[in-house]
Amino acid sequence: QVQLVESGGGLVQAGGSLRLSCAASGSIFSINVMGWYRQAPGKQRELVADINSGGSTNYGSSAKGRFTISRDNAKNTVYLQMNSLKPEDTAVYYCNARVVTTARVTLDVWGQGTQVTVSS
Repeated sequence: QVQLVESGGGLVQAGGSLRLSCAASGSIFSINVMGWYRQAPGKQRELVADINSGGSTNYGSSAKGRFTISRDNAKNTVYLQMNSLKPEDTAVYYCNARVVTTARVTLDVWGQGTQVTVSS
């Protein structure tokens, strides 16, 4: 019904930057919140940042001051600009969206994840 496709992960040196993108497609009526989570090996998945349809943002403590989330509602796409990356930012980053389908069903949808590796 609804798919999220992430892109932009990769390997970067400490202090570098990456930009993640996540595009939603399918039977979408509206998308309330879009966000990014991450999960490092042996750790729980944690919120990086999210943004609602009005543009209000919420950041996890690890992201504040370094990461910026934005979205293009016309393209059903959310972005995560990550600057000043640290080795501890290494994780699989997952896109998430709270989607209302054309059938007016609310779904919590996850992407497949994209690996971000920061070398020291």
